[in-house]
Amino acid sequence: MSVLEQLSNLSSAEEFFDLLDVPYDPAVLNVARLHILRRMGEYLRDSPAAPEEETARAHFRAHLEHAYEDFARSSPLNERVFKVLKDAVRVKSRPLISLAVPGKGQDVR
Repeated sequence: MSVLEQLSNLSSAEEFFDLLDVPYDPAVLNVARLHILRRMGEYLRDSPAAPEEETARAHFRAHLEHAYEDFARSSPLNERVFKVLKDAVRVKSRPLISLAVPGKGQDVR
């Protein structure tokens, strides 16, 4: 079974870390498990073509280590990998047209 097939059968973050032999602090993993796996996926998407089977384990391990380090030294709130967290800091834009009805005691701008 290939490394990718093995990874696709895992169901917990701890299993990813154990399969790829990446050490972790349970306190960090308990807070950021989904964020770490999401970031690993982003790194994998941005990396060149999938590696050959001989180097696949090292390839996946490097991306998991990189993602884990992001959250070991920061926080999910600071890293913002999920849309809901990104949207929370997005600058709200002004509407292009006024929604006020003229002549109803409100200024039209």
